[in-house]
Amino acid sequence: MLKKGVATVVKHTGSHYLLSELPQWNLFPAVIRGRIRLKGSSSTNPVAVGDVVDYSIDEDAEEPMGTIEKIHPRRNYIIRRSANLSRESHIIAANLDRVFLIVTMAFPEVKRAFVDRFLVTCEAYRIKTTILINKTDLISDFLEDEMREFEGVYRGAGYEVIEVSARTGENVDLVREMCRDSVSLFSGVSGVGKSTLIKAIDPTLTGIKTGEISLSHLQGKHTTTFYEMHPLSGGGFMIDTPGIRGFGLVDMEKEELSTYFPEMFRVMDNCRYKPCTHTHEPGCAVKAAVESGEIAAQRYESYLGMLEEENKYR
Repeated sequence: MLKKGVATVVKHTGSHYLLSELPQWNLFPAVIRGRIRLKGSSSTNPVAVGDVVDYSIDEDAEEPMGTIEKIHPRRNYIIRRSANLSRESHIIAANLDRVFLIVTMAFPEVKRAFVDRFLVTCEAYRIKTTILINKTDLISDFLEDEMREFEGVYRGAGYEVIEVSARTGENVDLVREMCRDSVSLFSGVSGVGKSTLIKAIDPTLTGIKTGEISLSHLQGKHTTTFYEMHPLSGGGFMIDTPGIRGFGLVDMEKEELSTYFPEMFRVMDNCRYKPCTHTHEPGCAVKAAVESGEIAAQRYESYLGMLEEENKYR
């Protein structure tokens, strides 16, 4: 008997997927039709975790395998250019309510360029983002000053910044409550303690519970690069991502880039010229705000770096 339905992609492993008809957690494997794969030729993954899809499945087959036939329009998604800054892009996840970007002051050192590019992408797709400073139990007196400066920059830009520690439990309850009844993405560079923090938020998470489903055909060499959604015991769903090395911007015009810096967006209407690139024009309100300290110089320099990158790889 051929069954048709609507489900959400909860795991992506190369060309194979796991689906579930959320909010129920009842997993089954699926593949995609070739025509869908061709449509996503500019992306390494035309179907992403979080996508809502139409599927069909022969329930009478010895090993039923679903077929993804159509992807529903996405309300948002996180996309990045491949680490080598080629024209190839990768969709990290789709249809998100919130993103938690995890950083550390040390072990590893926070990468401001990565943080800013990630935040710009979230702004472009209107995804609420909270920055979590993890491993606060390891903060020394020297790093304390650096952390306060970091918090000042990003809170000044308009972002929520929360100090957390999986080891001591600092603000873990707060983050757990923020995840309730929503789809949240947890991301960051390798080594920031994302997995440990996730387990502290929900100790019941030991991996996707597949029941009697055989996933032998889903296993591959790159088991640490899978993107995966998990149900949270307190309600809602969490998408876990592997550590990200690089984050190149995709499909952004240089004229719109500054609108994805909230602190620039607040003042740019006062620029003498429109449009204004905020680089050389006289009477630029953004440059004046940088000079006065209203906009952090580090963020402005990051913006200039992105402009140069977009010109180079356009």
